[in-house]
Amino acid sequence: MRKQGLRGDGRSTARWLHRFAAFVAACTLVLIALGGLVTSKGVGMAVPDWPTTYGYNMFFFPVGLWEGGIRDEHIHRLVASVVGLLTVVLTVWIQLVERRRWLKNLAWGALALVVVQGILGGTRVLLNDIRVFGIPGSAFFGVLHAATAQLFLCLVGMIAWCLSSTWKSDAKIGHPVALVTPWVFGLTGLMFIQLLVAATMRHQHAGLAIPDFPLAYGVWYPPTDETSLVAMNQHRIQMIDDLPVTAVQIHLQMVHRLLALVLLTGVGWVGLQLVKTEGMTKRWSLLWCSLLLVQCGLGAATIWTDKAADFATAHVVVGAASLLTGVLFSSTLLRQRRVTGKDISCPRPVQFLNQSSAVSGTPGAVLNSAN
Repeated sequence: MRKQGLRGDGRSTARWLHRFAAFVAACTLVLIALGGLVTSKGVGMAVPDWPTTYGYNMFFFPVGLWEGGIRDEHIHRLVASVVGLLTVVLTVWIQLVERRRWLKNLAWGALALVVVQGILGGTRVLLNDIRVFGIPGSAFFGVLHAATAQLFLCLVGMIAWCLSSTWKSDAKIGHPVALVTPWVFGLTGLMFIQLLVAATMRHQHAGLAIPDFPLAYGVWYPPTDETSLVAMNQHRIQMIDDLPVTAVQIHLQMVHRLLALVLLTGVGWVGLQLVKTEGMTKRWSLLWCSLLLVQCGLGAATIWTDKAADFATAHVVVGAASLLTGVLFSSTLLRQRRVTGKDISCPRPVQFLNQSSAVSGTPGAVLNSAN
């Protein structure tokens, strides 16, 4: 029996293709973790050339020279190359066995995006000290590099989900699920904006522009006038031995905190609406709520531990997983709405005549629809 939508030997091919796509998505999450670790440690320029590594071919760089930040950045590059190769294999495999054209196009999109992602990573190194639109190249290309990494993870994760057998299930949605669907889409988009704000903070090294939590310099929203900034920076230099900050960095940090509160509240509300439902939607909402709670806890821990690399990196990884969950949750709802819409627009045929009366010759056969 052939798997619908696939060429080849059916279920076995579908199962292995799905597993491989999920593996590529998992490797991408590992790559994001390594990128987060490099940024957390501030070793993004530990290897100052690209695509070579200190003049060596990247794949033949002597292991004996893998030390400190060089090791972290070099491993990040190698894993990125592996992910690129896996994406090529996934794209070709899908073109050979899939019948769904839209899924083939998603695969081509993933391949294009991973190429762009690699180029942006190299450009961030080569143009590190060049200003673009008044923004240092390290921050400008670093944020773009981080953003495309999140998009690529979501795209590969979406491909893996669409290749799963669960994707084809025709589960219908009830009123509570239909009610929250626009909110899930909106919160997922807001989550991507939140990750862009976070990437901007990280590449400006403004993650600790405010060194306390839940308050900010002892108040709910710190003043950013010149006198207050001078006092804050004197305190930072004398008490915590940290770099001075600007008003923009403080506002950026506060926007990040406020967005986190909005997201936690919104996702929690979605979970409450779906807690009494059954099936995939309930499981997706519970997973989403759990990830947001962990994400907020890791954000607080990052501040309380003076931006310890392990907590900061875990914060990045869970943030990426939260965005991916939102995208897959949204796609599930979209799929179920399409199935439900199709069922509604094509109702079952209604028996028009009372056939038992007609067959028996009983006079007065009536229309069922009129009763």
